[in-house]
Amino acid sequence: MQTIDFELDRDHVELNQLLKLVGLCDSGGAGKALVASGHVRVDGAVELRKTCKIHAGQRVQLGDCIVRVIAAA
Repeated sequence: MQTIDFELDRDHVELNQLLKLVGLCDSGGAGKALVASGHVRVDGAVELRKTCKIHAGQRVQLGDCIVRVIAAA
C-alpha cells in the first residue's frame, strides 16, 4: 500500500482538488468523477461529497493509496 503525505498550508482543501494535487487524477473534474463513483474513502468511510472539506489529520484512500493530510510547519 502506497502512502502519500500531503502538507496542508491552509485550513482545508476540497476532496476533488486534493486528489488532483497529489497526482491521483489529472484534473478536479476527474477527481469529482472518482468521488461520485464511490471509490474514495475519508477516514475509512466512503465519501460521496465531491467538494468535502479535508482538514489536517484526516486520511483519504483511493484503491491501495492512502493520503495522509498533515499541517504545514
